[in-house]
Amino acid sequence: MKRIFKFLNRFLGGEDGPTAVEYAVMLALIVGAAMVGITSLGNATVASFTDSSTRIDAAVTGS
Repeated sequence: MKRIFKFLNRFLGGEDGPTAVEYAVMLALIVGAAMVGITSLGNATVASFTDSSTRIDAAVTGS
């Protein structure tokens, strides 16, 4: 237990603590942007395949 407190004291007392927080915030922003982009790309892909399916079905059935 003393080792954990010693590590935390060194971590928070030095420059590593704020730097780690900055990296965590940047990582969270990058992950959030990636999730938005992937979701948008997924929705566009589904719409494209749905449109293709509808057009192929219409061509096959002749309507």
